[in-house]
Amino acid sequence: MAKINSKSIGIGLVLAISFWAVEALIFTPVFGSGMNGLDFADDLFNKLSKGSSYFIPKLQKSVESYNGRPFAAEINLDKPETAALAAKLFTAAGSTATATDKKLNVSGDLGGVLAVVLRDSDEMYRNDGKAVAARYGVKEKEALKAWWTSFSAIDKFMKKNGKIEDSKIISDVMKKGVETAYNYYGIPAEKVADKAVLMTFLLVFYVVYTMWWGFAIFYIFDGIGLTMTKAKVKKEA
Repeated sequence: MAKINSKSIGIGLVLAISFWAVEALIFTPVFGSGMNGLDFADDLFNKLSKGSSYFIPKLQKSVESYNGRPFAAEINLDKPETAALAAKLFTAAGSTATATDKKLNVSGDLGGVLAVVLRDSDEMYRNDGKAVAARYGVKEKEALKAWWTSFSAIDKFMKKNGKIEDSKIISDVMKKGVETAYNYYGIPAEKVADKAVLMTFLLVFYVVYTMWWGFAIFYIFDGIGLTMTKAKVKKEA
């Protein structure tokens, strides 16, 4: 019969009880503006992630070399409303665009229209969606989604027709500009350097808290005599 070690059990219970006490505190809405600990950490890392995902200025310089480069594409979109909105956006950006049912025919200056897309994305990144909404007369995220949907189809059209260089700059603008602005819209941006101490604390706390529960289980099992030992090798006679 295994020997009971009350000291180990006591340590294990203290660790387990304190672990669950901290767990209860984490789920209490006392962090920030009535957030619980998980929401607070998620909100912080979203802000830091946005702060380190601002590629628009570099993209704006990249598209300058495409100014004056003509492009033309005939694409099919998911529904007539999307094609109509896309035609409106391209026309406002100085391109020629017509929508017929789900089909969009568009032509214009590639660098010029991408500069407009990045301007809209930059405003959305800065959470100034009202400027985008006022410009096109639709909800700001609808405008950005229409840019993404239409240019994603144009990207495929370019690849299919061997225009790989044009396809690459379009893909870069969509992934690093439009997607970032759309996904992070409404979230304030924070720099990692400004939150370095808090971020370090959260990462260290996560590691310590994980080990905390592991040691609680270890001491409790050790106290009741449940331990892992290497099996003895049975020797043949």
